[in-house]
Amino acid sequence: MSHAALNPLVRRFETIISLSEDEKKAILNLPVRVADLRADADIVREGDRPSQCCLLVEGFLCRYKYLSDGKRQIMAFYVPGDIPDLLSLHIDVMDHSLATIIPSKVAFIPHDALGNLIDQNPRIGNAFWRDTLIDASTFREWIVSLGSRDAYSRIGHLICEMFLKLKAVGLTNGNSFNFPITQGEIGDATGLSTVHVNRSIMELRKEGLIILEKGRCTIPDLRRLEEAAKFDPTYLHLTGERRGGNGRLAGDRPSVAP
Repeated sequence: MSHAALNPLVRRFETIISLSEDEKKAILNLPVRVADLRADADIVREGDRPSQCCLLVEGFLCRYKYLSDGKRQIMAFYVPGDIPDLLSLHIDVMDHSLATIIPSKVAFIPHDALGNLIDQNPRIGNAFWRDTLIDASTFREWIVSLGSRDAYSRIGHLICEMFLKLKAVGLTNGNSFNFPITQGEIGDATGLSTVHVNRSIMELRKEGLIILEKGRCTIPDLRRLEEAAKFDPTYLHLTGERRGGNGRLAGDRPSVAP
């Protein structure tokens, strides 16, 4: 029997491949256990040996790691439709942790069920593989941000990324979207102090590039923000399912190749 909690996974995959009706049914018929979690709750911890994967249904998650001195580095943020611990299908021991940012709903899918789904549906297996590669692509872009972008651009880049990821799965309202990530969490993700984060956000606001109000962000002019953040969405590898009438996602650059 199909489970509504799996609909975000179908929406996510439709940004990667075009699913047949049979493939959609196969995904929706996966066995799941749905849980409502509080904010700042660990889903898996470093050192765990999971026997299931976690699909984010509602809310926001982060991937993080603590250093021995207590400092935390956030390595990624996740939106509904993401399965951030898919790697646990093939890696026995977790080398980092996953946690909620806000109260969130997650669906736990047994490894055995996911393995059977992939074995019986090679195209879905390819979609999982592509999704994992896109996750790695995002890691590379974050490394570029930490090494080469200034504070102002790092934060603008993060906001562009979250907007396009949410837009791809239908969770934006025009150029407005939920952005419940605190300044402390932004600092943990961008390697900046909270004071530096606050100054950069104030500068982005002053220049009319973002409007932040009560956990919601609006981007008045996406092109201007992308230019200020040195943002190119290629690394997100979003396909045509959610593209506009010109065939490009907002922010895509035309090719200069002949």
